[in-house]
Amino acid sequence: MAISNLHYITDTTQGLEPLLKAGLNWVQLRVKNRNEKEMYNLADSFVALCEKYKAYSIINDYPKLARRVGADGVHLGKEDMPVAEARSILGKDFIIGGTANTFEDVEALYEAGVDYVGLGPLRFTETKKNLSPVLGFEGYGEILQSCSVNGIRVPIIAIGGITVQDLEQLHDIGLHGVAVSSAIKRAQNPTAAVKQFLGK
Repeated sequence: MAISNLHYITDTTQGLEPLLKAGLNWVQLRVKNRNEKEMYNLADSFVALCEKYKAYSIINDYPKLARRVGADGVHLGKEDMPVAEARSILGKDFIIGGTANTFEDVEALYEAGVDYVGLGPLRFTETKKNLSPVLGFEGYGEILQSCSVNGIRVPIIAIGGITVQDLEQLHDIGLHGVAVSSAIKRAQNPTAAVKQFLGK
């Protein structure tokens, strides 16, 4: 399993198919405030759509739901279930990612055995409530340096207000990839935005 360098975060399957056709191969479904039946139906159709295009399907926050609908993995926020508990529900073959804002967060997730870390935010974003302190490029550089010094090797994905113009600098710092939502969803041409982020 190769961790993609472009993670797309969405709360719906609407408009997703053209993005998958454009080459998107890693999608995280992040949905809050839905009842259990709505969540199941949405997650089930989401996984089916991802499978159709051979894209990885990641469910945010709900390991039991991810297992039930046959998703490829889960992403756990800082307030969500501990990694070890999610791993016990999902088994060793599921992908587990976790959210980090500091080097200590990254270190704890690495030791817990995550497959990748979502580190951010780069800058302020309206997509997420209760935003952690903004890191900026300098913050990423410091955390990546600490990872290197401490022998922590895990794919780190930048998240939070990222644009196509940031890709080169983030890559130079040592980030594995980026996670975006608004930069694609709100683009004038979302499929063209996907191709830009993929470098196509």
